[in-house]
Amino acid sequence: MLRVGEQAFRSDTGRQRTANEDSYYARAPLFAVADGMGGAQAGEVASRIAAESFEPAPREGEPPEAYLRQIAHAANERIHNLAQNDSSRSGMGTTLTAAMVEGDDVSFAHVGDSRAYVFRDGELRLLTSDHSLVEELRRQGRLTEEQAEDHPQRSIITRALGPEAEVDVDTLTFSARPGDVFLLCSDGLTTMVKEAGIAAALSESEGLDEAVKRMVREANEAGGRDNITAVAFRLEEAEEPAAGADPTLIGPSAEDAGLTGERVRAAGAGRRAGTRQRGAPPRRRPVRTAVKVLVALVVVAAIVVGAWLGSRQVYFLGIDDAGQVALYRGLPYVLPFDLELYSDVQSATVPADLLPTDRRDEATDHELRSHDDAASLLDDLRAAAVTPLPQPPAAATVSGADQSGSSAGGGGAGGSREAGLSGRKSQGTPGSGDGSRGDHPSGPGDGTRGQAGPGSGN
Repeated sequence: MLRVGEQAFRSDTGRQRTANEDSYYARAPLFAVADGMGGAQAGEVASRIAAESFEPAPREGEPPEAYLRQIAHAANERIHNLAQNDSSRSGMGTTLTAAMVEGDDVSFAHVGDSRAYVFRDGELRLLTSDHSLVEELRRQGRLTEEQAEDHPQRSIITRALGPEAEVDVDTLTFSARPGDVFLLCSDGLTTMVKEAGIAAALSESEGLDEAVKRMVREANEAGGRDNITAVAFRLEEAEEPAAGADPTLIGPSAEDAGLTGERVRAAGAGRRAGTRQRGAPPRRRPVRTAVKVLVALVVVAAIVVGAWLGSRQVYFLGIDDAGQVALYRGLPYVLPFDLELYSDVQSATVPADLLPTDRRDEATDHELRSHDDAASLLDDLRAAAVTPLPQPPAAATVSGADQSGSSAGGGGAGGSREAGLSGRKSQGTPGSGDGSRGDHPSGPGDGTRGQAGPGSGN
């Protein structure tokens, strides 16, 4: 029997989107990735409904494929009904690729163009088939593999949860082995990173967390045209109970062995009586209490130090006191007593108000990133900044003595996807923040949960 021995997941907005419409679910033995569509916040709502459908889903003995199909149909019904009753969400939908580990098998349910892969013995194998226009043309022989891989209409999908009252859900079951790694991902990864690059990330990384972070980073470095989500898990042999171990006796079995509650209490009382003289008061144990308190303090200190060290490994973008886009290290919060959890690292020397309107949110959303990812985005925003027009020269001041001649003056120098039936997916509306800052980089806050960090764009 197999079990999940390691898992990792990551979702990223990408470089060219202002909102993340991907959602995922990762709680063994169930995993899922959903990529929403529909514009505004509709795609985000649809994908979140699909992911949340796995949380409370009861199971009454159905086989894994039937169970996954049932969850997908329930999610489709919720999304479709919501779209029908809210005109602002009309036509919204989402892809769904889900996996369930049971016994020695992994079962899948699939709708849309998110994908499921298995990585075994150094080779990456695609397990699902895209429900997309380009994939249909490839299956018909009208496009080659190479043409399909970079086709401009690759994101037009032919099947999704939500647009129709009924949906066909593909299911399959794969016979797994110890050491197999399974990857579920949105097309924001596969359109940016070739399968050879995904295989390299899985084979060359020390663990799945490092591999998933590398995939997302490489997708952003390749352009990051869409939201990027990856969920990976590795299987291992489940541990068998130790042979010959003494059984735990419960109920009638304990009574048959003579371990009734009355006998246990009597035996315990006898042992306690034998450890001290009759009538002697019990001994206090102040040393043991002090040790417990010390251990608790050490644990708390370790947690605090670990959290601080962890915060030093993440970075984010914000706006500094001069209104410039800057790179910060740490977490974008200010604790009570003005304890900042971040420090500035680098300024882009670009005023926030020179950024294109549709990219200003990237400088103020405070999304946590790796150093390389944050530094790359900073360089990208610097290159995208609008160069200000030169100011006209100030008009010359003419003294009374000079006005007798000619008067002097100063002249002016003057991405998207479709569901076939549901329409094109919107990139979302850019945030309205102007990147300005008040007296403190953190903005207002009561310190209860930590205040917003640098340049929150309010």
